[in-house]
Amino acid sequence: MTEPALSVTGLRFAYPDGREALRGVDLTLAQGERVALLGPNGAGKTTLVLHLNGILHGGAGRVEISGLAVTPSDRAAIAEIRRRVGIVFQDPDDQLFMPTVAEDVAFGPANLGVRGTELADRVDEALSAVGMSAHRDQIPHHLSFGQRRRVAVATVLAMRPEILVLDEPSSNLDPASRRELAEILESLPVTVLMVTHDLPYALELCPRAVILDEGRLVADGPTVDLLANRSLMSAHRLELPFGFDPVAALTSRRRPT
Repeated sequence: MTEPALSVTGLRFAYPDGREALRGVDLTLAQGERVALLGPNGAGKTTLVLHLNGILHGGAGRVEISGLAVTPSDRAAIAEIRRRVGIVFQDPDDQLFMPTVAEDVAFGPANLGVRGTELADRVDEALSAVGMSAHRDQIPHHLSFGQRRRVAVATVLAMRPEILVLDEPSSNLDPASRRELAEILESLPVTVLMVTHDLPYALELCPRAVILDEGRLVADGPTVDLLANRSLMSAHRLELPFGFDPVAALTSRRRPT
């Protein structure tokens, strides 16, 4: 049997002030799944994500990436975990700091010791995947916000991760950029965990969703079923845009044109 891409078992975590952020989270993602992580502000979503590559640790429970345990005391294991788990943060400017787009995309694999033709191939492959090959020599901060977000995705793809974690990928995007990013994300052959408050975007990109609230996973199922459950949504302070019908939206999307 194929190892799950992600296995989280009994994960607990409390901050130094005593606030419990995770209270026994169990979550499994199969290889190639696209899953939306939903929940109100303060639910523990960011805390959970930061455990996936060992940035946060110290509580009870276990996290495994394709069978490899996240063990912060093992520096070699953590280096491999951080290659396997690529996190794209909400603000692309947190990930772009080199003089050109191509240098930003090359930075991660070069830091792992990748050189020469392989490095050039990784840069070309990642930029092509996000439709930014023509911008490789530009200064990142001269690009539009949507283009910078796509370059931020490319910086992670160049590491050839097994899991792509996206933090609010549609935030601050205009409709065209939002659609372009969705098309890119749908085409990527990696496991995706998408943290988002954009519920229509979750429905569009992720067949499965989980809801985290007060540090506990309270729901797990087909995204359309969760979004269509009004009492569940209300109980966890999740709101669809006015007039948005998830069942009708999904049916319309599946209908042949």
